[in-house]
Amino acid sequence: MKHIRISIVILLVLTGMGNILRAQSSRDSVVDRVVAIVGSSAILKSDIESQYIQLRQQGSIAGSSITVKCGIFEKMLFQKLLLNQAQVDSIKLTDAQVDGEMDRRMRYFINLEGSPEKLEERFQKSLIDIKNEMRDMIKEQMLTDQEQQKILKDVTITPEEVRAFFRKLPKDSIPEINSEIEVGIISKQPFISDEEKDYARNKLKEIKERIHKGDDFSTLAVLYSEDPVSAKKGGELGMFKRGDMKPEFEATAFKLKPGEVSDIVETEDGFHLIQMIERRGEYINVRHILIQPKVSILSLNRVKSSLDSVSSLIETKKITFDDAVLKYSDDPNKNNGGMLINPATNNSRFEADQLDPKVFFVIDKLKVGETSSPVIYKTDRGKEEYRIYYLKSRTSPHKANLNDDYLRIQEVALNNKKDKVIEKWIKDKVARTYVNIIDHSLNCTFQRDWMPKK
Repeated sequence: MKHIRISIVILLVLTGMGNILRAQSSRDSVVDRVVAIVGSSAILKSDIESQYIQLRQQGSIAGSSITVKCGIFEKMLFQKLLLNQAQVDSIKLTDAQVDGEMDRRMRYFINLEGSPEKLEERFQKSLIDIKNEMRDMIKEQMLTDQEQQKILKDVTITPEEVRAFFRKLPKDSIPEINSEIEVGIISKQPFISDEEKDYARNKLKEIKERIHKGDDFSTLAVLYSEDPVSAKKGGELGMFKRGDMKPEFEATAFKLKPGEVSDIVETEDGFHLIQMIERRGEYINVRHILIQPKVSILSLNRVKSSLDSVSSLIETKKITFDDAVLKYSDDPNKNNGGMLINPATNNSRFEADQLDPKVFFVIDKLKVGETSSPVIYKTDRGKEEYRIYYLKSRTSPHKANLNDDYLRIQEVALNNKKDKVIEKWIKDKVARTYVNIIDHSLNCTFQRDWMPKK
């Protein structure tokens, strides 16, 4: 199967920063020249080399350097063909659309590097210069992405086509599927009393008073903050932009001046004191001290008792798990039947090693259709809640089949159909578009004919 389609995330990593790396690639003695022209767009040798260097740095190279570079070259020919057609089709983008995508990618790269300074240090350019160099590239990628979506928007697949696709697969091409499980949850969060909230506020008031008297914010963050990640760094969060933090937190943080300490701010994570460190354009860096209101033993016991009753209702079939989820669960996924979603696949199936070990430990003891007793669980925000787990299904390791793995096979079959549509589109457009491969020094054997005889 020819994987010509490229996601925007892969383009972001391999092409986006690859163009910015072009200046660095000159250190590898790359002599730049035009290697191909598609429509009115040129492909430079440095474009290919910079992407190859990026792949090499990531350890993502399989095969000889020539094979990899030829693969990059062919993907770039496809992208330029998409770009040319987007221009022919007069696809338009607003400045706001491009700026929004550019800001999203800049946040990604800053998070990847750790801070704006580290990003600037790596590429030896200011953030403004990096954004200026990225702008045209991002606009080009957005145009090609929209053109590709336009080509594929009407591609669907019927159940009969899925079955026909599967029947034609050679037996040795049918994948082995590991054991998978589907898990549902009913979660209940304990009530936090006003007394506990007041205690947290008063503790922060005392800390703020110490800061006013001259105590160091960083030291107090190390001693008292209940954010385990930032506390080790004196409460420092690192550079971030609007949209990265909770709205209540940002509303206060962005109003502070360097060195200024905020009043107490409440978010769903707890109560915060915030100190501005610095502002650099659209980004700020702050420290914070987090105090989380504690849940009383009595409140936890009430939640456990409540879920014990729910579990009993499900076991005695007085209520279905689905109905119990809607009626009793506090989990955000309650409208999805309470099913846990696998972030790697965006569906509800997990292999054993993809589940949180604490969850798997409980689920592994259940039979299909059974629910667990209430178990305490600490969320990624450090909050305690009780959960009932429900084992909806468990498969054994097996060869893929239409009964158990229809959705997986459907996805593969649909992608195969899309590939064929793309192949037909490329053949049609190459015949009607100016394509000239100028440099044949790589001696590439392409998967398709980019310069058919007229």
